[in-house]
Amino acid sequence: MDQPSGRSFMQVLCEKYSPENFPYRRGPGMGVHVPATPQGSPMKDRLNLPSVLVLNSCGITCAGDENEIAAFCAHVSELDLSDNKLEDWHEVSKIVSNVPHLEFLNLSSNPLSLSVLERRCAGSFAGVRKLVLNNSKASWETVHTILQELPDLEELFLCLNDYETVSCSPVCCQSLKLLHITDNNLQDWTEIRKLGIMFPSLDTLILANNNLTTIEESEDSLARLFPNLRSINLHKSAGLHCWEDIDKLNSFPKLEEVKLLGIPLLQSYTTEERRKLLIARLPSIVKLNGSIVADGEREDSERFFIRYYMEFPEEEVPFRYHELVTKYGKLEPLAVVDLRPQSSAKVEVHFQDKVEEMSIRLDQTVAELKKHLKTVVQLSTSNMLLFYLDQEAPFGPEELKSSSRALHSYGIRDGDKIYVEPRMK
Repeated sequence: MDQPSGRSFMQVLCEKYSPENFPYRRGPGMGVHVPATPQGSPMKDRLNLPSVLVLNSCGITCAGDENEIAAFCAHVSELDLSDNKLEDWHEVSKIVSNVPHLEFLNLSSNPLSLSVLERRCAGSFAGVRKLVLNNSKASWETVHTILQELPDLEELFLCLNDYETVSCSPVCCQSLKLLHITDNNLQDWTEIRKLGIMFPSLDTLILANNNLTTIEESEDSLARLFPNLRSINLHKSAGLHCWEDIDKLNSFPKLEEVKLLGIPLLQSYTTEERRKLLIARLPSIVKLNGSIVADGEREDSERFFIRYYMEFPEEEVPFRYHELVTKYGKLEPLAVVDLRPQSSAKVEVHFQDKVEEMSIRLDQTVAELKKHLKTVVQLSTSNMLLFYLDQEAPFGPEELKSSSRALHSYGIRDGDKIYVEPRMK
């Protein structure tokens, strides 16, 4: 069989990790010194290879000499081949089968949908624990073949693959813990439930940007489908329109972490309202949208929830409201506190032996107050000194020296006193 045209994996490896481009560095994980060149190898010098090889966007179309791959990659554990031109699974197999300790493989954005993955080729992936197939347009048949041949697969990335449906595998994958399947077009919950059937041990399910619609499933069925699910990401699930869908998440018996941003249901609420209402509805979660939910925040949110729904008609009150009333009792509405500054104050104006109660505007300046008092105390503004006594101040009267300063900045309130004295010549 003729070898595909283009750059080979081995050719790119030699160029990138040659002594000139990648000098040998000592230290754990920094590099591996290969002292001898395989027989017949075109390399005249030695390679210094790290255990993590990054060969993305290098135009790789084929494997190259398998003996050389085996000689130089025996220690490699992670391999990034994303954004290359690999379109034949046989060529990928030639690479992977000669990297015996490989645990992480990234094949994103390679046109691998153009060929069929046979089981004997997939068998070369057997030791891989993390596999990334983003934007590879890998078919579900390819995914099923991989699942059957990778008994230790723990993390699978299937983003940007234009999936509208999910095809169930003939066998369950008991090892998979994390499935990252964002930016597809999985709208119907009947497709998502297939993931629960295929991956019963799933710990983390990342479904962001999938236009997911309502969660049509009974509570018992959800618990059976995802018995080990600890974390779910539903960011930008454009079809989630009702709180009942959020309540359904409580059916997952081990759920602790939820991500819910950019869904239509929450758009009409403030940021504070969204977080508090979600926390109150999801009593088991310990992290929401990446932030830890502290005990104090949970209690505040649950009390907020009671007050939020206390004036709703009975038929619109969620069941969670009654649970929380049982926990905290019926709460009084919070007092409405007007935090706007006072516009005026009633004060006592003292001059010599006279006391006059006046209402003064607090938005006026000291100079304007002097003009207002000029006819009351029969003093010119230039001959007038003003002192302000806060009824609670421990230090005595304060002179109002700055003519341009507004009265409200002194904190003048009802019941305070203004003393007027003539300036001493």
